[in-house]
Amino acid sequence: MRLSMFLHYPGFHIFLLYSLTFCIVRLCFNGFLYSPLFSRSKHLKHLSQEFLSRNLQEGVDAFRYFYERALRSTPFYENQVLPTSNISALCSHKATSNLLRSQTAESVLLAITIITTRRRPEYHYPLQVAHGFLDRISECGSDCSGFRLFICNVDDSPSSHTDACLLSHFLPSVNRPFKQQEAPNRFEREKQDYAFCLSKTLETFSPKYVMLIEDDAVPQIDIFHAFFQLVNVRFPKEPLGGGLYVKLYHPERLQGYLNPEPMRILEWIGLGILSGFALTFAYTNLIHQSPFRWYLFTAFAIYAMLLAELLGRHYILELRRVLPALYNVVPASECCTPAMLFSEASAKRTLKYLDEINCKAGYAKDTALYKELGRRGEWAWVLEPNMVTHVGLFSTLRGSMEGNEPLLL
Repeated sequence: MRLSMFLHYPGFHIFLLYSLTFCIVRLCFNGFLYSPLFSRSKHLKHLSQEFLSRNLQEGVDAFRYFYERALRSTPFYENQVLPTSNISALCSHKATSNLLRSQTAESVLLAITIITTRRRPEYHYPLQVAHGFLDRISECGSDCSGFRLFICNVDDSPSSHTDACLLSHFLPSVNRPFKQQEAPNRFEREKQDYAFCLSKTLETFSPKYVMLIEDDAVPQIDIFHAFFQLVNVRFPKEPLGGGLYVKLYHPERLQGYLNPEPMRILEWIGLGILSGFALTFAYTNLIHQSPFRWYLFTAFAIYAMLLAELLGRHYILELRRVLPALYNVVPASECCTPAMLFSEASAKRTLKYLDEINCKAGYAKDTALYKELGRRGEWAWVLEPNMVTHVGLFSTLRGSMEGNEPLLL
C-alpha cells in the first residue's frame, strides 16, 4: 500500500522525469555542435571534415557559376575554357556587364557591400557570398528592385585578388589604394578598410540603408525577410530605431542563455514560466490532480530551463525563422562584425566615430564601436537568429588559420 502511494506521489514523478530526461539528453545532445553536452572527441573531427568538404564544394559551384558566365559574356575570356582547377587565373580588367542591370529603381533602398581580400583561394569565399546574395535578390523579385550589390576590394594587390577581379565583370566594384604607413597595425588597417568601403558605398549609391558584409558571411535564405521586417515593421518611423547599427550575426558559441546579456536571462526565465504553466496543466490533467500547485510549477519551469540550456539556445532561435514576426531584436553585445546593417544617417555617424578611433590588439573595430556606443549614450541592436552563415576558415586579421579547427566552435 505504501509503495502504491509513493508511486502516485508527484515528487516521485518529478524525480523520474528529471532522471530519465537527463540520461537521455546526454546521449541525444552530444552530437549537437552548440550544445554544452557536445562531445568534441566523438564528433568534432567528423563535423569539421564535413564542414570543409561542403564549403569547398560550394566554393567550386560559385566559381563555375561566375566563370561560365564570364566565358559567355566577356571578350576578355574569348577562346578560353573552364580551368581544370578551381582557382581563378590572374586578371586585370574592367567590368563589362552587370547581372543586375535590368533593375532600374530610381533610388537605392539597400546597398549590399562585400568587403573582400585574399584568403584561401580554393574556397572562393567572396564568390560564395556574391552568389548567395544574387540568389536571394532573384528570389525576392520586384520587392528588391531597389537593392544593389557592390564589391569593395581591400587587398594589398587588387589585381592579384582573382575572385574580386572575376566579380568585377558583373558587379560594381572599387579597389582601395593602400599605403603601408597609413596603418601601424592590422587592427587599424581593418578599421580603415571598413570605413573606406562604407564611405564608398554612400558615395556611389546614396542608399537609404547599407549592409556591410565580410566576404566569408553567406546570406541565409530569409535575410531579406528580416530586412523588411526591421525597416517596415519594427522601426517604421525612425531608421533602425535610432540605433547606430543592427548586427545580423553573433557567434553561435556565444548565444547561450548563461551570458552577461540581461535580456537573455529574462528570455530564459520567460521560457521557463511559459513551459512551467504548460507542463503543470498537462500533468494535472493527465493524473486528474487539482488544484494548481506551485511546487510543481517551479519544478517544471526549472526543468524546461535546464533542458533549453542543454539543447543550446542557438537551436531554439532557429525556430523563429518560421515567421518573420518572431525574429528577436535585442540590444547588441560587443562581438563581431561579419554582417552589419546601417541607415544612411547612422553610417555617416559611424564614419565619424571610426575616424576618431585608433585600433590595436585587444581593441579591434567591433570592440571600439561598442565602446563608443556607451561613451556617447547611443545604442545598437542584434537580430536573432543569425542572418548569415560564417564560413571563414582563414583569418586575414590574424594572418593564419583560426586555430587548428575550422570555425565550428
